[in-house]
Amino acid sequence: MSRIGNAPISVPAGVTIDISSSNLVTVKGPKGELTQQVDSDLSIGLEDGTLTVSRPTEQKRHKAMHGLYRSLIYNMVEGVNTGFKIELELVGVGYRASNTGQLLELSLGYSHPIMFALPQEVKVETTSEKGSNPKIILTSHDKQLVGQIAAKIRAFRKVEPYKGKGVRFVGEIVRRKAGKTAAK
Repeated sequence: MSRIGNAPISVPAGVTIDISSSNLVTVKGPKGELTQQVDSDLSIGLEDGTLTVSRPTEQKRHKAMHGLYRSLIYNMVEGVNTGFKIELELVGVGYRASNTGQLLELSLGYSHPIMFALPQEVKVETTSEKGSNPKIILTSHDKQLVGQIAAKIRAFRKVEPYKGKGVRFVGEIVRRKAGKTAAK
């Protein structure tokens, strides 16, 4: 029994959900609009501000799709209502980040700066205060897109285990390794 799939989704005020006959779910809210094509085997019901996803059989495939699409729809509802925010920090001497509109400029210890253009759905903000690491704050109504963009930015300079330098999520714990010991 899928605990995630069976959980009902409560639709907050200001959010409208439209379900077409081909199982195309469209969620509109104050932050934006998202659409998701749901598997044709699953049935979606919306009544009294509560959305439920149900499966026809107990097959393994149906169980997997049940939890997946319920989570995707829930993330869509949360995104258009409150939005998602991911914070990255740059740890390293001379690492900097700045943005002009949707263009993010990163200085990560390479011989050249990295210019990264972000899609319009993702808003970027950079902060660099004295005494703390520079931060990149990404906000969007699409959880999948903001996570993918954060992963791409992190891939420019992954955190290395010896000094802990690189791009990391705020609050991420990095496992450190001991360096070489001096020979006698």
